[in-house]
Amino acid sequence: MKNLKRVLGIGVVAAASVFILAADHIDAPAVQGGTSDITDFYAFQAENTNNLVFVANVQGLISPSATADAAFDESVLVEINIDTDGDNIEDMVIQAIPRDGKMYFFGPVAPSQTGLNSTIATTATNTGWVDITTYGEAAVTETNAMGMTFFAGPRDDPFFMDFAQYSAIIAGTADGFNDPGADTFAGSNVMSIVVEVPKSMIGGSGTINTWVESKKK
Repeated sequence: MKNLKRVLGIGVVAAASVFILAADHIDAPAVQGGTSDITDFYAFQAENTNNLVFVANVQGLISPSATADAAFDESVLVEINIDTDGDNIEDMVIQAIPRDGKMYFFGPVAPSQTGLNSTIATTATNTGWVDITTYGEAAVTETNAMGMTFFAGPRDDPFFMDFAQYSAIIAGTADGFNDPGADTFAGSNVMSIVVEVPKSMIGGSGTINTWVESKKK
């Protein structure tokens, strides 16, 4: 992890930001289909109940035939924001940025600035990296000395959406969803970033607000 400023070409990244309140696969024209397009963000308690898991998925609707060539964009920072005091301003961030086949992680750490601009926290104590998993290969994970576990690579899109039925409801030609519905995203993939972190590293009152941004240099 030495010389990260040189390895990463660190500067300030800004404002190609997407705040995730729900799934966002095909309705963000400014980034649709791009490498900074966030599809979903998940946060949940890990199997080890002392930990939390954050999952940020980007580049939705990748076909299996195109997934082998899909890659994380080295100019895009994915930043997980964590608000621990309920003011909807990030108190801590976990940053992920790829370089040369690896995904580097920084945090949880207090950000040097809040809002749409970010500086990568190369001096953070909590750091780690993982080799980006190749499509079709077993998942590669790494756990650092602080008990954080990391993954980055292609995964099957976990989000279920019957988009045709949704369109019919919006058009007024259907009253509701079918049971069972048809999974529009079945067979498509995403590029996924996963970090499991001990709750003790986040702190706060026990309740957090969390959201994700993608930021382009």
